[in-house]
Order: sequence, then structure tokens, then C-alpha cells
Amino acid sequence: MTVATSLIPGLDDIVKRGDLRRRGEIARAISALFFQDAEKLRPDLVDLFDNLLIDLVPHAELASRIDLAERFSRLSNAPPHLVKQLARENEITVAGPVLRRSPVLDEAALLEIARLKGQGHLLAMTERPALSAVVTDVLIERGDRDVVRHAAGNAGAAFSPGGYSELIKRAAQDGVLTLKIGQREDLSGEHLKELLNGTLDVIRRRLSSVVNPARQVEIKRAMSAIEEATLPPGPRRDFSAAQRTVLGLHRGGHLGESALLGFAKAHKYEESIASLSALSGVRLSILDRLIAGDRCDPILILGRMLNLGWPTVRALVLLWHGPHRTPADADIEAARMNFTRLMPATAERVVKFWRNRQTI
Repeated sequence: MTVATSLIPGLDDIVKRGDLRRRGEIARAISALFFQDAEKLRPDLVDLFDNLLIDLVPHAELASRIDLAERFSRLSNAPPHLVKQLARENEITVAGPVLRRSPVLDEAALLEIARLKGQGHLLAMTERPALSAVVTDVLIERGDRDVVRHAAGNAGAAFSPGGYSELIKRAAQDGVLTLKIGQREDLSGEHLKELLNGTLDVIRRRLSSVVNPARQVEIKRAMSAIEEATLPPGPRRDFSAAQRTVLGLHRGGHLGESALLGFAKAHKYEESIASLSALSGVRLSILDRLIAGDRCDPILILGRMLNLGWPTVRALVLLWHGPHRTPADADIEAARMNFTRLMPATAERVVKFWRNRQTI
């Protein structure tokens, strides 16, 4: 191939003093020469084209610049200075193709653009096949909701520990972002726990339904750890013997209100809670924590949902008070009134909510 300057007489003069229209025409002509043998060009010839085009392409009309940006963005040996110039253009239709895919753009150029340009440039950058943690740190810091969501959904993007923490912080107010983060293969167990800890139950259930089986197991493990951390300090109850007793009753067809009443009257807390868990379908650890609270409302709700009689519910309320505390008659009457007023449909909804907490 002959040197490009010899093919276009007076090129130097056109570059320096030519009118804008003429410069645009020459830019298209030189680019056409480059594309003819792009894969075969030696580095010195690529540099020559780079030096020529960098002063000409900015003067081409918008449609031509868009076309050139699209074509140069797909070449691994595109003129590097020209590519960076295109990436810095304010017109996103020009900068976008280069920012999305050009392999010529290096990290330094990406960082510069990420720090200075607007959301359109940042959004285009999130579509690159790979993004370093240094770049994503800036995208998370400066990006709006769409930028951060797209970055989190890019499997080729890497995130620093600080970047992940900032992503998770933003996900507390963004369910879509939570789902994208939760499906990332590089999400650590600690970051998963951090993500779930600040997420609504409905988003947790949605996340569990879209991730792979291995991640579902991780989510269950993380949720167990979160629930464990919320338990009050002190010795934990051992329900293993009570569960064996209740299982035996169930297998024999004898687990029902009568057995529950007997356990409650005998102040057998573990057997009573294990029976309520088996009858209601609410996990034992969740039920124990609910009933160990400072109100007896969970007992009333379970009693209404299971259609228990007041004598059984009363025995459970006395069990909740403990063997060494005698509640006032007024307190027992208030509990009875609350139990009577409680609508079965309301109790069903509350217990369903408790059950849903264990599906993740």
C-alpha cells in the first residue's frame, strides 16, 4: 500500500486550512483506505492514519462520525488516539459504540471518561465485555440507578470489596439491583448475607426463585445465620427430645389439640412449641423466637388459625407467662377478648407470612 498522503494531493494544506466540508470528505476518504486493508496494516501505518484522522474526523458530519465510530470500535488495531477522541465526544451516539466495545480503549482512558462525562457515557461503558474494579468503583460512585444496575448485571465486571459494599448499600432501596447482585457468580458469602440482611422478604423470595440451586442453598444458609444473630443472648433451648416426642405422636395419629393442651398444662414448653410448629407448619426456630417475645399475641394468632378452643389457648398463655408468674385476671380476660375478636382470615395471613420467611 502506498502512503496515504501521496494519494490525496494537498492533504497537509487541507488539514491545516481546508474548510469544514472538505475536511469531512477527506476524513471519510482516508478512513475508507484504512478499512480496505485494516487487518494487514503495520503499526507504523496505523500511526500514520491516526495522525491524519485525528484532525479530520471531528469535522465530519454527525452521521459520518457515528458510522466511523461504529466501524472503528470493532477493530483491535484501530488508531488509538482517534478512538480515544471519539470516546470523549459529548455526542453519545458517536462515543457510545467505542465505549461499549472498542478493545483499543485502555483503563486510563476509561477512568478519565468515567470521572468527567455524563450518565450516557457511563451507561455505555457498563456494556463492555470486561470492566476492572478500578473502573467500576467510579461507575458506582458517579452512576445513576440505570448505570449501577447495568454494571451489577455485567458478568464481565469486577468489583472491589468497597465497590460491593456500596452496591449493596444502594440495593437496600432498589429491588432490581438486589436481584442483579444476588445472581452474580463472584458474590461472596459475607456479601450475600449483607445483601439479604437489608432486603425485604418479598425480594428475598424473588431472588431465591431466580438463582441457581447452589445459590439457593447459600441463601438459606445466609438467612439462617441472620436469624441466628437476632436471637437473644443466653442459653438456647434444646428441642431435640421434644421433637422426637411430637414426631411419635404424629406418626401414631395422636398429635392434636388434646396433646397440646396436656403439654401446656404440664408447663412443657419445648413439647408445646414443637407441637405448635408441627400443627401450623411454621419452623420451630422462628416460632420459638416469636413466642419468646414480650407479648402473647403470637399464641393468640396461632390459636385462631388452628381453631383451638379458649381453654387450650389460655393454657398456652399461662405457659408463656412461666410457672413462677401468676398473671392478673384482667390480663387473662384481655387476652381472651383479643382472641375472640381476632378474625380467622387475619390469623391465616399472619401465619402465612411467618411460613414464607422460611421458604428462602
